[in-house]
Amino acid sequence: MEPADRRERGPERPVERTPTRSGRVPEGLEGRQRVDAIAAYFKFAERKTDILTETRAGLTTFMVMVYIVFVNASILGAGFQLDPAGMAAVSAGTALIAGIMTIAMGVVGNYPFALAAGLGINAIVAFSLTGRGLSPAGAMGIIVLEGLAVVVLVLVGFREAVMNAVPLSLKRAIGTGIGLFILFIGFANGGLIKTGGGTLVTPAFPTETGQFVFLFGLALTFVLYALKVRAALVISIIGTTIIALALQVASVPANLTLTPDFSTLGKFDLGNGFSVLGPLTAILVIFAIMLTDFFDTMGTVTGVAAEAGLAEEDGSVPGVGRVLLVDSVAAAVGGLAGVSSNTTYIESAAGVAEGGKTGFTSVVTGVLFLAAILLAPLAGIIPTQATAPALVLVGYLMFVQVRDIKVDDLEDGLPALLTMILMPLTYDITVGIGAGFMSWVLIKVARGKVGEIPLLMWVVSIAFLIFFLQEWIPQYLPS
Repeated sequence: MEPADRRERGPERPVERTPTRSGRVPEGLEGRQRVDAIAAYFKFAERKTDILTETRAGLTTFMVMVYIVFVNASILGAGFQLDPAGMAAVSAGTALIAGIMTIAMGVVGNYPFALAAGLGINAIVAFSLTGRGLSPAGAMGIIVLEGLAVVVLVLVGFREAVMNAVPLSLKRAIGTGIGLFILFIGFANGGLIKTGGGTLVTPAFPTETGQFVFLFGLALTFVLYALKVRAALVISIIGTTIIALALQVASVPANLTLTPDFSTLGKFDLGNGFSVLGPLTAILVIFAIMLTDFFDTMGTVTGVAAEAGLAEEDGSVPGVGRVLLVDSVAAAVGGLAGVSSNTTYIESAAGVAEGGKTGFTSVVTGVLFLAAILLAPLAGIIPTQATAPALVLVGYLMFVQVRDIKVDDLEDGLPALLTMILMPLTYDITVGIGAGFMSWVLIKVARGKVGEIPLLMWVVSIAFLIFFLQEWIPQYLPS
């Protein structure tokens, strides 16, 4: 029983903590208020989470994504023929933009999604666009325009029309094809595929030290991933680099500096693509990259949100407009910074698996990316043999989308096959998407299903037809 004097006074009131005589709130209370403010903003109570869980989730996401800081530098470095200092600059810019845009996703979108330079699109920038004659700045200009195009689609609400117009088989084929493209680049960078000889490409059986270093890295990557080691890719990159240094496949540049270099920022040219490619080709290239970026983001967002228990029963994601807006802005910002389009990463699912449910997870990941800027100078040391295994594994992870394609149905299977296989064969995403779109429309017409063809598919297919015939048509036009 309670003491009599307490029963007479009634229930005790909680002690109110008032500011000290100096007018300042005690430090402990001030910290508690900050935590409460964070919890309220990110809706911890509503989503049944807490700051420790979100922090752990953000750290986990960073650990499985930090490899991109080095891999993006490796890909763009190979395509742009950069020296170690240039690769270090790309690495610093990659970490900077990933940090800023991931924090923006957390604050604006309030979802546990992390962003960084997209694998696939960076390969398109480094090899396809420069292979067409664009300068590195011109290739980044195409990315800026692509990002702005997606921003407009999101703001005017046209994204649903685009999503509904393109059949699922082609959406999945685009992602699968880019996976094959990345995988091919991985083996080429590792030295196991070369051009020349009696065939278009020739297998290069290992005889050189660099090839054996790549095979070591590939085996290490597979083993770590099979064992579900969270930082498998970054551990593999570091381990393989150490072996490469020991075997003198890689070396520390004489002019290595530990000061981050942000010289890639602002290196873009909006006019180069149109002057080199011509208006029609440039527009179709932008459209092809836009589709890739758009469908990849939608698939990642819906999948990770569902895993986090944040999607509706019909699969829709509440507030997805804000998420897509940040993602599309990130694409343009990546081009402006000279590090390629930034997009939402499927690796965000690792943080979700650790309990991440709010944007605070992204804030933690973003802050860690900003801290990773200090590691950027190391990109000049890491050889392509160390990053190539990551490309092979990521290529496989993108390839698994093929399971959603009805390959035994001619209407879906054949256009999907053309889309997938022509990307690595031609080193050109636009060719693959164009062939897929046109063949899908052709088969529908041949089977008398004209009514099933959306207007957008007609318009785009005709544009792609002109694109493929652009060198033939002028011969028959009056001079």
